[in-house]
Amino acid sequence: MESLESLLVAHPLLAGMDARHIARIAECASHATFASNQHLFRAGENADVCYLIRHGHVSVEIYDAQRGPITVQTLGEPSALGWSWLIPPYKWCFDARAIELTRVISLNTARLRVLCEQDHDLGYELLQRFAQVIAERLHAARFQLLDIYGERA
Repeated sequence: MESLESLLVAHPLLAGMDARHIARIAECASHATFASNQHLFRAGENADVCYLIRHGHVSVEIYDAQRGPITVQTLGEPSALGWSWLIPPYKWCFDARAIELTRVISLNTARLRVLCEQDHDLGYELLQRFAQVIAERLHAARFQLLDIYGERA
């Protein structure tokens, strides 16, 4: 079995990151597995983890009372899932549900925020990298909204 550090180094989100930063991130990392149809998180809950998807697929969703869950984006390996841990009040903005058996590296983001406060270089690196994740989710949400409103026209 590969070490968490070697898995972190290999993940595109962290590619090229300084080895000392990877070692610090590994302090916050653990393996997690989600069964098909199991929620990783729900909108409004505390965003106290983020995930690096190693195997499987996750549906990022918004819930509409009339339509039920609406998929904004489907993520597979090797994606990063969860950016709400970066921005107070640290609550999830979307739901995330495993579509199939999904294996992830889970990062304890409460601990990660402390490390970022202690090492601003680490914090800046992670902020830059997660800004790309945020932009991808916002673009996906925008296109999903265009599809939804296009149906009514």
